[in-house]
Amino acid sequence: MLEGVNVALGVSGSIAAVKVVELAHELRRQGANVRGVMTESAQGIIHPWAVEFATENDVVTEITGRVEHVELCGRDGWADVLLLAPATANTVGKIAGAVDDTPVTTCATTALGADVPVVVAPAMHEPMYDHPGVLDAIDRVESWGVQFVDPRIEEGKAKIATEEAIVTDVARATTEQTLAGRHVVVTAGATSESIDPIRVLTNRSSGRTGREVARACYVRGADVTLVHDGDDVPYADVVPVETSAEMLDAVLSVAANADALVSAAAISDYTVETAAEKLRSGEPRTLELEPTPKLIDSVREEYPDLAIVGFKAETSGDEAMVAAARKILDRANLSFVVANDASVMGQAETRTLFVRPEGMAEFAGSKDALGGRIAAELAAELR
Repeated sequence: MLEGVNVALGVSGSIAAVKVVELAHELRRQGANVRGVMTESAQGIIHPWAVEFATENDVVTEITGRVEHVELCGRDGWADVLLLAPATANTVGKIAGAVDDTPVTTCATTALGADVPVVVAPAMHEPMYDHPGVLDAIDRVESWGVQFVDPRIEEGKAKIATEEAIVTDVARATTEQTLAGRHVVVTAGATSESIDPIRVLTNRSSGRTGREVARACYVRGADVTLVHDGDDVPYADVVPVETSAEMLDAVLSVAANADALVSAAAISDYTVETAAEKLRSGEPRTLELEPTPKLIDSVREEYPDLAIVGFKAETSGDEAMVAAARKILDRANLSFVVANDASVMGQAETRTLFVRPEGMAEFAGSKDALGGRIAAELAAELR
């Protein structure tokens, strides 16, 4: 996601600075090169040696005759992006006022003047985050194009965002915005059909592919709506659903103002009449299964011009995968279909075939890389 991206990591004096070592590791795991910049206050919380260890680079702790701020964040500087994590109320206020009395704020002023992307992950006590002056400073800095990663409001604190959220916004700041201005709806994961108040019919889908597609679309600038039976995510508006009927209703609603739908969810093919009370165990039981409506067909009927990407899982080899994909491709007039081997469901690595009217192409790799490939193919379709 960040392969080859140079990240200048500015650390200021919040207790959240203790998270910086793992954040730097995660940035590097995603392919980034990282160099640290620290305020004096931050050095009282985490030693520069720890940041040096995490980044494998020298840490800037003062601005010297080497003009480190220009070398890092100037017009011809090393950094592709300046990430301030954590950023205190003091730091945000100084950036808004162009006050340069720490290495971090001096790098920020330089980056903003040089049009280097800046991403800010604030961390402070909640009353400080709610202070009118801090909110004004955030609004002002955002108006300059700075991207803020919203903190997690917990226990009276505006805690630093998760590593996933920070890395995702750094990727968005450094990736070509090929889906900017687009609204993409993504479905993900399994649906569940209630047999009784306790038991359900479902499948083994983890939802990871759909979430990675949603994340990749966000990174490329899209506004993303994720429809799934899962938790909130930092890169999309989540519509929570459980059953196939709920998913269909939700998608039909949010697709009204969408540019594209990526239907990655493993939607139940059958439903059953739900018993009002728990069925007794140990007794023979026959369930009458009723087919569920095909989401893609229903959406296509309602929105004939919507770009739709379908998924098709099979267990019978490539020939069956391609045949099934072409059938749904033609029936619902899809942009393309991602045909995948159901045997890798739930695993981190996957293998798929991209099936189009004019041919097909194979993909093998991680699910986050697959998400990026799908987002790139979708962007090409929408162009």
